[in-house]
Amino acid sequence: MKLSESVKPISYLKAHASEILRDVSNNRKTMVITQNGEAKVVLQDVKIYEEMQDSLALLKILSLSTKSKEKKKYKPIENSFDDIQSKINKEILK
Repeated sequence: MKLSESVKPISYLKAHASEILRDVSNNRKTMVITQNGEAKVVLQDVKIYEEMQDSLALLKILSLSTKSKEKKKYKPIENSFDDIQSKINKEILK
């Protein structure tokens, strides 16, 4: 999908709101709405938005883990599992 083909002025949105919403939702599109010739908002299918948010969260986790690795702020996985098991055991004993 080319975003440049989905740029519409706000007047078009006002006149065709239900049609646009149906098209964006059914075809999982993204549309840019302009006002006075400038891009102002993005209209996007909610499922695409959620997928994008999930992708961004995963990228953030990857970035943080890469930084931790570069700073050597990590421990072997066996130690991590031991720590988790210890925390579980402490909770059980409470």
